Amino acid sequence: MTKELLRIDDLHAWYGESHILHGVNLTVNEGEVVTLLGRNGAGRTTTLRAIVGMTGARKGAIKIDGQDVLKLAPHKVARLGVGYCPEERGIFASLTAEENLMLPPVIAPGGMSLDEIYTMFPNLQERASSPGTRLSGGEQQMLAVARILRTGARLLLLDEISEGLAPVIVQKLAEMILTLKAKGYTIVLVEQNFRFAAPLADRFYVMEHGTIVKQFGQAELKQNMGMLQEYLGV
Repeated sequence: MTKELLRIDDLHAWYGESHILHGVNLTVNEGEVVTLLGRNGAGRTTTLRAIVGMTGARKGAIKIDGQDVLKLAPHKVARLGVGYCPEERGIFASLTAEENLMLPPVIAPGGMSLDEIYTMFPNLQERASSPGTRLSGGEQQMLAVARILRTGARLLLLDEISEGLAPVIVQKLAEMILTLKAKGYTIVLVEQNFRFAAPLADRFYVMEHGTIVKQFGQAELKQNMGMLQEYLGV
């Protein structure tokens, strides 16, 4: 039986005076990979930020494993096993790759050990003593995701992790997502790169103007390509 890990009901969110989300409804089951699709400005990143309490005012309901987190501070949401990887990555330039990796606190049991992370990301082991500024874009992205895996988070919110990276790195990130899914992680992907996201996701939500306009499963992908062309230009 599938277990609902994340549920969002009638979510509205603002940045100052700007009303960005207009009644978002979505669910994510434990162990699923779900992708939010849409053009820039559709509200996908704001949805991720709203889940962890990093927007302005919010209204509606956000439940993680049945607990409403709308009024919780971001650090308390994180302690429920939520890891957010923002588009800007947030690598500390003056710290080595390994120091960056060890920086976040452990928030829940079951986080990956350093050895497990280095097995998954051999590049990071090779660059363990390199400062953050010396890492390539792909290495920085791997490090940003790896930092979350060490904390024990089981619900991963990944924002545009493939953006601007070489195809060989994008392929490695796709393999990483499939490996994490096989380990039982639950992943919400915001992606502009449809070719990257399409084979990975169990289900897709399409956003436009701060609302969900369509949702469908992997089996319905082909029959929805015309609609995606219209919304995304893919």
